[in-house]
Amino acid sequence: MRNHVHRNILFYLIVNSLFILMVFFVIVQGQHLEPLSTDYPDIATNAQNHLLAYEDLGTVITKNIINNLDHPLSLMFLQIAIIVLMARLFGFFFSKIGQPSVIGEMTAGIILGPSVLGMCWPQLSSFLFSPASLGWLETLSNLGLVLFVFIIGLELDSNLLKNKAQTALVVSHASIVAPFFLGVCLAYFLYTGFAPKGVSFLSFSLFMGIAMSLTAFPVLARIIQERRLTQSSLGTLALTCAAADDVTAWCLLAAVVSIIRAETIMTFIATVVLSVLYILFMLYFVRPFLQRLGDIYVGKAHVSKGFITVLFIVLFLSAFATETIGIHALFGAFLAGVIMPAQNDFRLSFISRIEDVSLVILLPLFFAITGLKTQLGLLNAVHLWFICGLIILVAVMGKFGGSAVAARFTGQSWADSLALGALMNTRGLIELVILTIGYDLGILTPIVFTMMVIMALVTTFMTRPMLWVIGHFFPNADLKGS
Repeated sequence: MRNHVHRNILFYLIVNSLFILMVFFVIVQGQHLEPLSTDYPDIATNAQNHLLAYEDLGTVITKNIINNLDHPLSLMFLQIAIIVLMARLFGFFFSKIGQPSVIGEMTAGIILGPSVLGMCWPQLSSFLFSPASLGWLETLSNLGLVLFVFIIGLELDSNLLKNKAQTALVVSHASIVAPFFLGVCLAYFLYTGFAPKGVSFLSFSLFMGIAMSLTAFPVLARIIQERRLTQSSLGTLALTCAAADDVTAWCLLAAVVSIIRAETIMTFIATVVLSVLYILFMLYFVRPFLQRLGDIYVGKAHVSKGFITVLFIVLFLSAFATETIGIHALFGAFLAGVIMPAQNDFRLSFISRIEDVSLVILLPLFFAITGLKTQLGLLNAVHLWFICGLIILVAVMGKFGGSAVAARFTGQSWADSLALGALMNTRGLIELVILTIGYDLGILTPIVFTMMVIMALVTTFMTRPMLWVIGHFFPNADLKGS
């Protein structure tokens, strides 16, 4: 055995040494093929340069690292590592103080932006997030948004909409109409001083209305799960209302974006016609096709990669179609999630495959991009903070008030009605998604965008304290679950 080992080592040394010598010989001979020119330094000059480089090795290493850091790909990996780390740390901290981790991730994005890092350490901020390096992050964050909205569509339980459809429809639409109206009224007073130049009042007011009308279904679902309210009447009604709210809000958003993007009335009509045809095609052709595939492949022990590939192709083609039509790619991603095969176990398995990449890596990039657009330093006057407070007040009055009053009208107790209003007032990440769309479309100025981001954070943060207060005044109400 020992002789066998020695023989292998000897063979390794001889063969590798022989080939290294032959490579060196070919390179030396090949150098004679180079033309004599001043463009090619002689051997002595090369040797001198190599010697100098060796003598100053520390400087060479430093310069090499700095030069490589300037490469967009190197900087992108550093950005991703820092963003994901900060998102995890702040998410963990906020979860420990009883808040959804998404609030911590949203806060981490703002801290990495000009509001905190740019103010406290401008050199580091300009190095990490120079405008020239943000193209990669923008692209990856958009991919993360598409996957996230796709997950929302996958999580949407159509059975919820059927079980309490009547009550949910009344409460959900009241929780949309009331804040939408207040948002339009608010736009009337903000338009002159805060709307971008060239933006019509119609576009500005409609977008402010839809931005006030949203409920963050994923955050609401997590709060209900953590409080063990999933099987309670309140939890079921809240999930149903949020699901109906999601469907309605995304349809309204698609309509608003098509109005904003339309250059003429004929452009808008064409967008509406194409949108209706697209929705009908997805519901009555693609959905049955995917369901048949699901019946074939889902029951097997291992779902084939070919089937998963088909589902992702449907997702991306749907996003491409809605972006091309003019109603934004996120609506296509949402509808693609809704029409996926209905088997619940498969949906949960499919979601778990996507969530690790989407929620852990790609979504924090979106928070960072949002944080770079959020500039708290722009709110440098008392009247601007007053307007920010007014936006928060209008958002709470519309969503909390509209939901609570409608729930009470349908026969719910005051405790459940107020709790439902508090839950529906949760905006979270969905609000940031909508605000980013408005910012990219040029509907929101940086100042209004910053105010609306603050509103999203505050209304999401206040959900648990509001539930605690309601539970304090209505001690007999079951707001903690079993």
